[in-house]
Amino acid sequence: MDELPEFNRNALEALRVPLEDRKVTISRLNTTITYPCEFMLVASMNPCPCGYYGSEEKQCNCKPEQIKKYMNRISGPLLDRMDIHIEVNKVKYSQLEQESKNETSEEIRKRVNRARQIQLERYQKYHIFSNSELTPKLIEKFCQLDTESKQILETAFHKLNLSARGYNKILKVARTIADLEKCEKIQQKHIAEAIQYRSLDRKYWNS
Repeated sequence: MDELPEFNRNALEALRVPLEDRKVTISRLNTTITYPCEFMLVASMNPCPCGYYGSEEKQCNCKPEQIKKYMNRISGPLLDRMDIHIEVNKVKYSQLEQESKNETSEEIRKRVNRARQIQLERYQKYHIFSNSELTPKLIEKFCQLDTESKQILETAFHKLNLSARGYNKILKVARTIADLEKCEKIQQKHIAEAIQYRSLDRKYWNS
């Protein structure tokens, strides 16, 4: 979904239940039918109508009330159901000129497929296929943390005012990051990275 705030708010709010329960219910005059619903939601948006709010390159021309109205088209409960929030800054010319070696698409594909296979083998007895499907009970079993990692997560929980849903999503994402690195246990660096992917809504929606 490109330019997420431009979609009808009621349509966006209707995504909350399918994202949470993996079901979609269709109601008509004489009947109501519920279908299983598995999908990945990928969305993008600007931080304001002109696109430059928070930019270091160009000054935003929007009024505060315009920015607030624009951002509020996306509700907190909908954001809370998204696993990862990432801010993408404008690429500078100097970065394009750099000759640093980046991972190729083929290398990334192999790493992702390897992580997927790890998850398929891990959960074969539980009738699920990936970390995203972990229930709270299974999170306790497969997302155990050491003392230092627990402290990092506890600090983030209070500082970012996370919900229980946000807490669980951090653990799921950290489990996935660990799988991508072929680590059996979630480490501090995995938790720290996962937390970074949950802070964007606090930066813009609570500003």
